[in-house]
Amino acid sequence: MSWFHLKSRSRGCHLITREIEKQVSEIEQYKIGVVNIFLQHTSASLCLNENADPNVRVEH
Repeated sequence: MSWFHLKSRSRGCHLITREIEKQVSEIEQYKIGVVNIFLQHTSASLCLNENADPNVRVEH
């Protein structure tokens, strides 16, 4: 099990994949698993997608 903190960011859509990969070095060993991400702010949200279309990151 790994515990780590991500840096705070301003309002907007932010990709955190690379930061998680750096902090969880053993992530490449896993094929199937569960991750728990705790967002410690009332207005924060998390969106998971396959990142196939760059328009996903565009605010409308």
